[in-house]
Amino acid sequence: MLGSTHGTLTTDFRARVEACGEQPRRAVHSTADPSAAAGEADLDVSGRPLRADVPDLDRFFRPGSVAVVGASDADGRPNTGITRRLIEWSERVGARLHPVHPTRETVFGRPCFRSVKELPEEVDLAVLLVADPVPVIEELADTKTRFAVAFAAGFAETGDEGAAAQARLAAAVARSGLRLLGPNTNLNAFEEFREDLEGPAIALITQSGHQGRPVYALQELGIRLSHWAPTGNEADLETADFLSYFAGRPEVGAIACYVEGLKDGRSFLLAADQAARNSVPVVAVKVGRTETGARTAASHTGKLTGADTVVDAAMRQFGVIRVDGLDELQDTAALLARARPPRAEGVVVYSISGGTGAHFSDLATEAGLSLPTLSEAKQQELHQWIPEYLNVANPVDNGGHPVGDWRGRKIIDAILADPSVGVLICPITGPFPPMSDRLAQDLVDAAEATDKLVCVVWGSPVGTEEAYRTTLLGSSRVATFRTFANCITAVRAYVDHHRFTAQYRSPFDDAPRTPSPSYRKAQALMRPGQQLSEHAAKQLLRAYGIRVPREQLVTSAAAAVRAAGLVGYPVVMKASGPQLGHKTELGLVKVGLTSASQIRDAYRELTDIARYEAVPLDGILVCQMVERGVEMVVGVTQDALFGPTVTVGLGGVLVEVLNDTAVRVPPFGESAARSMLRELRGHALLEGVRGAPPADVDALVEVVLRIQRMALELDGTLSELDINPLMVLPRGQGAVALDALAICR
Repeated sequence: MLGSTHGTLTTDFRARVEACGEQPRRAVHSTADPSAAAGEADLDVSGRPLRADVPDLDRFFRPGSVAVVGASDADGRPNTGITRRLIEWSERVGARLHPVHPTRETVFGRPCFRSVKELPEEVDLAVLLVADPVPVIEELADTKTRFAVAFAAGFAETGDEGAAAQARLAAAVARSGLRLLGPNTNLNAFEEFREDLEGPAIALITQSGHQGRPVYALQELGIRLSHWAPTGNEADLETADFLSYFAGRPEVGAIACYVEGLKDGRSFLLAADQAARNSVPVVAVKVGRTETGARTAASHTGKLTGADTVVDAAMRQFGVIRVDGLDELQDTAALLARARPPRAEGVVVYSISGGTGAHFSDLATEAGLSLPTLSEAKQQELHQWIPEYLNVANPVDNGGHPVGDWRGRKIIDAILADPSVGVLICPITGPFPPMSDRLAQDLVDAAEATDKLVCVVWGSPVGTEEAYRTTLLGSSRVATFRTFANCITAVRAYVDHHRFTAQYRSPFDDAPRTPSPSYRKAQALMRPGQQLSEHAAKQLLRAYGIRVPREQLVTSAAAAVRAAGLVGYPVVMKASGPQLGHKTELGLVKVGLTSASQIRDAYRELTDIARYEAVPLDGILVCQMVERGVEMVVGVTQDALFGPTVTVGLGGVLVEVLNDTAVRVPPFGESAARSMLRELRGHALLEGVRGAPPADVDALVEVVLRIQRMALELDGTLSELDINPLMVLPRGQGAVALDALAICR
């Protein structure tokens, strides 16, 4: 039986995962040598930034002076309507507006300047109403203008030629020193926001302006909106810039996003990290879940959507709440912006109908919400006002009549007083005045008197009832929904968000900044553009402290017999070569060999098959046989947006069939590695089933973290790595990489 090499996950866990030598010097991304640029602590060992570059966008949203280039007041011209709206907006925000047009003396009675060089002052914001913004950007370079907006379309969203034009625009912006919103954007940043609404606000980021309309309309329901950033094609300013900026604004209670494509994965994660550090919830619709959606998004914004499984995992990893519909976006963002942190995670469903309560409770429980059974004492208290024959354990069924008199408020207050209850949800499937009017008022009054969350689902398809339009929507303390599903989605997000931020520790704080001693050993094994043999791939694993079986690489039958004696019977024999992937399918693996004659026969058969298949070999591996454990797969792949990603899942020959994997984007810590395992459908196998002992999960976690370190350090040279199977032995006995495949960039 193999012995343990890992011990327990205490304070020396990191020391051993970093035994490979950490406290790093930093690497430049994609260079051959991660130690090439030592000492710059703002980059990790792969050369990627560790801190968000948060732009100061105050003067974008609240400029002191604005230039409108291409301004017009001519009848029938598209720029005329835009100019008029910008004048109205500038007056609202207190900005001085200067029209710019080469042939006009005045625009809407204002003096007009022939070019930006003639402007009477430095402007904070230039709005470009021109088809080709590049020449204007180049003129602005000498004016100290801080921001510009380009509305023009015809860039990356149109194909290769447009992408080239956008690249020229981005280069001009970089030379100018200003920051650009767009191109292919709109007027959403200059909308009129209601000033009469109070409380935390929603800040909105959209790549398609129309998709933000449902969130903008929340103002009509009394929910405050503070900003709207329509990012368009993101030639310069991107979603991540606005996300990190909004995360630091004191008035922002939640950030709502509609994202078609991410410009840079690390920038997005750093921005999400800023939000998580500040406990600001981020709710996002990210299109591209399907091939059709991804293709449509690319044609619309010219962005790479990225592998959706990686995007999904990365968002969860940094606390971004991903929803599917715009209705979910508005309801979830509204709740998270306004609700106070939960006092408890328990949810009580309170209804006037047993059927309604049972239906809602089923859906809520299935979604993962906790519906605790109320104590006997609490149930007895509720039965003072609710008949004994009705269930009040949770859901609480009041039978209807108590809501029509003084008992209704007593019941609600008693439920909210229970320390296990953090959320009360009252689904009202249809109005039944006057009792529903009294119920709505009692819920509002109770919500105003408690710091716990009170939610109401108003199921009427009409939505014109006084109880809904005035009583419920008139309260900033009651979260009102129109559907069961949206209520459950929002409450689940609310509980998850506060649980996440309460224990959040930024992985960027602990990310390695310089390479470990393992890096030099690993670099010597890399063969650019080639797949390593299994033997070489296992040497790579050894360099990072990952156990492999006792084995020897031999080139003769006699040497194989000697190796088997040294390794110890029974043994496994495998062909090893740089072009070999799935050896089992080719018959290039022999297991359970127990004698010298079997060794000689196996050697001859393996070499014959390799010769017949024209597969070059560097030898035959004679390996220790490891049988008892759970077969897992751990691997590294490269994502176009996020760089190296680490995958763990159930392994073995059926890995593609089972497709039971979890993904994380480095850097991540031990808790994230453990959460990966809990995401697996087959997680119970690690806990021990049908009499099998529990597996050594600590050893598996250690392997995942060591592989993460390898992925970061070898980012410029390692394209793909597969350990399959990684045999996770019974608890305390370690984990062994039985096979490995590595492909170099």
